[in-house]
Amino acid sequence: MGDTTTLQSRFGLTERSVAGVSLTLAGFIGFMGIITAELLYPSYSTRRDISDLGSTRPPNPVIHEPSATIFNSTMLLTGAMALLSAYLLYRVVDRRGFPLALGLFGVGAFGVGVFPGNVTPWHGLFALLTFLTGGITVLLSARVVPRPFSVLCGLFGGISLLTLVSVFLFGLVVQTSHPLEFLGAGGIERWVVYPLILWLPAFGGYLMADSDGTP
Repeated sequence: MGDTTTLQSRFGLTERSVAGVSLTLAGFIGFMGIITAELLYPSYSTRRDISDLGSTRPPNPVIHEPSATIFNSTMLLTGAMALLSAYLLYRVVDRRGFPLALGLFGVGAFGVGVFPGNVTPWHGLFALLTFLTGGITVLLSARVVPRPFSVLCGLFGGISLLTLVSVFLFGLVVQTSHPLEFLGAGGIERWVVYPLILWLPAFGGYLMADSDGTP
């Protein structure tokens, strides 16, 4: 990463460190928000789609409160914080592809909050944007951090993207049961989503700890 500039604030925080705080909070809010919505959703199983917490899909969508409000608000906040981090990192990072991908990930997550599962086709499009750009973001982050963290970024991004690609491969090309079908649709989806959520505070912590460094 390139040199950071100091934010014009009395705290003297760098853009890099603020981006780290924002990503860490995005991960915390995303993870705890989903868990809280699950706990308050009647008879919810993690075999179900994560987006069911906001609303199930047509033709007969089901919305349970307060889970829906918690989940949708979680996505809005997570997306907004990722967008803020992307903007700040774009100003200081040498490899511009990484913050651009992070920005698209933020747009996708924010769109999931704006358009719950009952709003078709927009919910599905924003969810796919979130999954795809999220995995790409994590993979690209491996190019801007030193080892061994870069290896972990490659692992997390690879797991997310490979799981996502395998869903389309087995569903549309091979047209056979997915090897992870025993986990249910929601279980497979979590292998796409959770590596991304876990990466957020990990990368945020790296930015805060090395806010004066130039890897």
